Amino acid sequence: VDLLLQGVSANVGLRTGKTRCYIDLLAGGVVAASFNQQFDQHGAWRREFSLRLKLLGDWMKDHELLDAALQDRLQRLETQVRADKVMVAVVAEFSRGKSELINAMFFSDYGRRIMPASAGRTTMCPTEIGYDPDVPPCLRLLPIETRLQPQALMEWRLVPEKWNRIDLDVTNAEQLAGAMEKVAETLRVTPDEARALGFWHDDAPADNPLPDAQGMVQVPKWRHALINMAHPLLKQGLVVLDTPGLNAIGAEPELTVNLIPQAQAAVFILAADTGVTKSDLAIWREHLATQTDAVAARIVVLNKIDTMWDALSTPEGVLAQIDRQCATSAEILGVPLSQVIAVSAQKGLLAKVNGDKMLLAASRLPVLEQALGEGLLGQRQHILQAAVLAGVADLRSEAGRVITIRRRDLAEQVQELKGLQGKNFTVIRQMRNRIEQEQAEFGGSATRIHALRSVHLKMLRDVYGVLGTGALKAELAELNSTLKQPGIKFGVKKAYGQTFDRLRANLRQVQGFNTEIHSMLGGTFLQLNTEFGFSLHLPKAFDLASHLRDLDSVERGHVQYLSVGNSIRLAQPEFADRLVRALATRVRSIFEAVQTEMEAWNKSAMAQLDVQLRERRRNFERRIEAIERIQQAAGGLDERIEEIRTQEGAFVQLDTRLNELVAQFAREPGHAPGEQRTHALAH
Repeated sequence: VDLLLQGVSANVGLRTGKTRCYIDLLAGGVVAASFNQQFDQHGAWRREFSLRLKLLGDWMKDHELLDAALQDRLQRLETQVRADKVMVAVVAEFSRGKSELINAMFFSDYGRRIMPASAGRTTMCPTEIGYDPDVPPCLRLLPIETRLQPQALMEWRLVPEKWNRIDLDVTNAEQLAGAMEKVAETLRVTPDEARALGFWHDDAPADNPLPDAQGMVQVPKWRHALINMAHPLLKQGLVVLDTPGLNAIGAEPELTVNLIPQAQAAVFILAADTGVTKSDLAIWREHLATQTDAVAARIVVLNKIDTMWDALSTPEGVLAQIDRQCATSAEILGVPLSQVIAVSAQKGLLAKVNGDKMLLAASRLPVLEQALGEGLLGQRQHILQAAVLAGVADLRSEAGRVITIRRRDLAEQVQELKGLQGKNFTVIRQMRNRIEQEQAEFGGSATRIHALRSVHLKMLRDVYGVLGTGALKAELAELNSTLKQPGIKFGVKKAYGQTFDRLRANLRQVQGFNTEIHSMLGGTFLQLNTEFGFSLHLPKAFDLASHLRDLDSVERGHVQYLSVGNSIRLAQPEFADRLVRALATRVRSIFEAVQTEMEAWNKSAMAQLDVQLRERRRNFERRIEAIERIQQAAGGLDERIEEIRTQEGAFVQLDTRLNELVAQFAREPGHAPGEQRTHALAH
């Protein structure tokens, strides 16, 4: 009620009586941290975690605990934390205030609008705003004519020379805003050209652009825009996807089946005065409600509540009207009421530019920012922290195993040398002969281990054959053929179902290969542990369940897309081809993720063998060296035993320090980071 009363007051000038009391109360309140501030905190959190990982890696390297496999895993963890991206997709029909909301939330520090937000159809080109340190600040625009060619949007990203590039001066708000106007540029084309580009459908005349007096129609000049700028939020990993209206989204299948579903959060914008219209509902059903498990990451925004601030109504009446719109929208869209937030992006931007705290509170923009910050960023931090803790636990286990091996070898040497006390040189020479014999027998195991590696590599090649590009192309061939048939395609859902059944079968086949690899390595490790006293521990079998769920999610999104509303587009062979290419891009990313994780699992498993082979060889060398020193000096035996005991104490301290470094990851970053950093570096 307070927020609404303040909003009415700001709009119509009611500054007396009871309303004035509410204003004074609100002005003295504490405004929640903005999304910018919360994202700053998220960036600091990631940097602190990344620093801890680097310190751990440096320490392990200094103490010879970091082999190639562990270094690779540590590097991947550090990269995951440092380069983690958080994509927020802003989705709406035309004229819902989408670009204004982006301006208010992310670019208000410039003191003006950056993204074009004039009345009518403005941002007609899908736009990604992010930061790549390897690319100078620029706006890259992909010509709409690329739709006439078969390459998928992801493939065009790899051909930068095909994009029109405009350099950006991020310190000049005027130049920046002027460049952004480019994303709304249009072309005048004939209906035939619009048809070829996917913007004209003879069977759906109501959705076609209106011809002018010369019979020409307007279509977007650009297919996709990439904005690269060193904005503080973007540098910390935020990516904003600004999408066009319903017709433009549907004409670009990669938006529907790839980019929007992979966004960590989607902000769906409605107009507060109209609520959920027919076209709004079509966007929601076809593009946002395809994954039931992702509904929690969907925030519905009722924008432009300032249009409802009516001096002829009571504040309570206006509040009740907004509440009814929120409740009705939540019911129609099937989301919890808590995920529907009413705001005024325009008043929020104005308030931030002018430093008006009361108007900012009345706009309710801080409520939306807090929901994004606590929900989206909190969820990302939880996922990242869980991944880091699991990865560090594995690193600690592997490094601890090496320390244990070294301590065990030292203990065996002490017992061996104690047995030589009081013995003559003949006994000592016999001991050396026995060690050399053990060393020779151990060297004979190399043939068996080489055979193990050969079989292992062959099985991995079988896995890569199933996951490779050629196999994927073959699996999609039948679907591609079905979609390219002329006219309405009645069997397309069946073809999709059969295609995904084959893709799932491929992943299950890979799971079978991995089970065989796990069984083979398990048997070999057990034999080596028994024969040579190794402590090889096979990691838990690699599980593809999450990747199978990802594949199911992709299928649901595509099947949802095959609605009656898109049957006209599907009748066009060019569009159907783009859809298959978009599917291939998404499935390829899943298969590549499986391959990467399997490579990491197998590398980790075999690295144990390499480490323990190396440690055993070093053990033989140290034992022979000790015998040689004893043979050369009468007092060498007691001296060597004392040296080994000193080394054993050092390994105990090493293990303790390793536990301390690992324990830091269980604490939230930000608690005395300078002190932790100094302490870690000092050791």
